[in-house]
Parts: sequence; structure tokens; C-alpha cells
Amino acid sequence: MKKQLLISYEDIISLDNLLSAWQEFVMGKKVKLDVQKFTFNLMDNILALYKELVNNTYSHGDYQAFYITDPKLRHIHKASVKDRLLHHAIYRQLYPFFVRTFIADSYSCQLRKGTHRAINRFREFSYIATKNKTKTGWVLKCDIKRFFDSIDHNILINVLNEYIQDKHIMNLLINIITSFELSSSKGLPLGNLTSQLLVNIYMNKFDQFVKHKLKVKYYIRYADDFVFFSQDRQYLVNLVQDINSFLLNELKLTIHPKKLFLQTINSGVDFLGWVHFLDHRVLRTKTKRRMMNRIKANNERSLQSYLGLLSHGNGYNLERGLLDKYEECRL
Repeated sequence: MKKQLLISYEDIISLDNLLSAWQEFVMGKKVKLDVQKFTFNLMDNILALYKELVNNTYSHGDYQAFYITDPKLRHIHKASVKDRLLHHAIYRQLYPFFVRTFIADSYSCQLRKGTHRAINRFREFSYIATKNKTKTGWVLKCDIKRFFDSIDHNILINVLNEYIQDKHIMNLLINIITSFELSSSKGLPLGNLTSQLLVNIYMNKFDQFVKHKLKVKYYIRYADDFVFFSQDRQYLVNLVQDINSFLLNELKLTIHPKKLFLQTINSGVDFLGWVHFLDHRVLRTKTKRRMMNRIKANNERSLQSYLGLLSHGNGYNLERGLLDKYEECRL
């Protein structure tokens, strides 16, 4: 029997929760035109949303679609301010419960997790797999093909039903899930905060399979990127069929055939923007190029962000190059 969510529908839609969600949502967005318009009649707008939720008349609106390059081209779908406020209200109530169901080595979109902890864990598992550099260690690296676009609504709803008994909460989540689809009952929008939580809940099924059925000790997942470590190459080869079968049959997901790699740790493994070796890690070429292009725009915020990133790897020469490039742009 799975743990059951004890939060009520009233906890999610309460004015206190909506107001707290607004304070979190508006941070860094006060200059946005749509946010300013919503703020102009803030209490009226929040009360109107509250009444819709109380009367069960709320219906999720349409999305504004646009593209960003980060670094590859991504199709973003942005909901209205009212809908995004509700996403925050839902997230702040559901996240504390669901995060306790996730495995320790799932790192995406979680407080006190993220890429830095994931890459540090990668180093730790690398030492274990090579017995502190005395043996050859292998890494199996996988990536889900069209991850967000492939999330199956019906499977996701069934997974949520295993944890949530409150029908009003489920109806609200179904309203949000089904507000967007790229193909028949498939897809979650990249722009929704709720999508970040929902994909982790979805992939938690896979994580639990890996840990408890396959009994893999050394495994890391960040969103749709995941890696397995072992000294035994054939063991990792044998995992591929079980992984593929579970993803396809249980979650209707497929591993990207061009992003499936089995290689030694000594050869350098590309994971989460870094190429990892036993004794060090370096930024991959695409990341370096993107950094230089942004610094050319004379963006001090980008400079400070990238300097922080470089502190997690061997990037002294690149750090000096970024500072020099920034100084050139200021002249």
C-alpha cells in the first residue's frame, strides 16, 4: 500500500495558500507586462480564481507558444498568470509529500538537489566503479526520446491515483494535465511548474523499478538523463533490454537510440554539461561556446553565473578567458 496524500483540496485552494503562492510566483517577474496587469487588480483576480475553485468551475486556459535556445531549440508553452498562480499553489502543497517518495539519486527540480549534486554523485560512483582507480569502470548512459512530449496522460493520472484519494484534487490535476497535448493524450508543457513535479512522479515508477526490481546500486537520474555504473560491462549490456521493456510497456517511453552510450569512465563521459574523467571534469565544447556568446553580450549576470558554474570543475583557463572576454566587451 502506497503512502496516501493527506493534503485536502481546501488546503490547495485556500486564500492563504493562493496568497503565499503569489508571493513565490511574482519573484523576478514584476516587470513582466502580463504580471503587471494581473497585479493591478490583484485581490479581485485572486478572489475570482478562488471562487472558481470553490465552485468547481475553474478551467485551465490556453497557452502562449514560443521557442528558446538553451542550448538546443526548445518549444515553450506559457500559461496565463492566473493558471501559473494555481500551478504554484498546487506545487507548494504537493511537492513536500511527493519528494519523500523519490529515490535519493533523483536530482532534477528538487530543493537541495540539482546538477551540482548530481555531478558530485557521478564522481563518487566513478570511484566506486573503478575501486579507487584500480579497475576499469563502465558507464551506461541513456536519454529518453522526446521526453516531455511523450508523457502519457492516462498513465500519469493512474500513477497519481495511487497516491491521491481526494477526487477534487484529482479533478484539478486532470484539468491541468489535459489542458495540453501534442498528440492524442500525450505531452506536458515545458513552461508549467507543475510539469516539473509531474515528470518526476512519472519517472519515479522507473526509478523504483531500477532500484527494487533490477536492484541497481549505482544509478543517477536527472530528468530524462540517467546513468548506471559497474565494473562489469556485460552486466550493463544486459540491463538495456530490461530498461527498454519497462519504459516502453509501463510508461510508453523509448530510449533515444543515438544517445545510448556504454563506455569506460577513463574515456570521458558526457553528462549534464560536463565531460567526466576520474580525476577531473571539463565543460563540453557546446557549453563553452554558449558561455562565450553570452559574455559577448556584455551580460554581467551571465558572467557571474558561469564563474559559479566553473567552480565545480577544472576550468581555470576558461575562467580567465571569460573574464578577458568580458573586459574586451566593456572597452
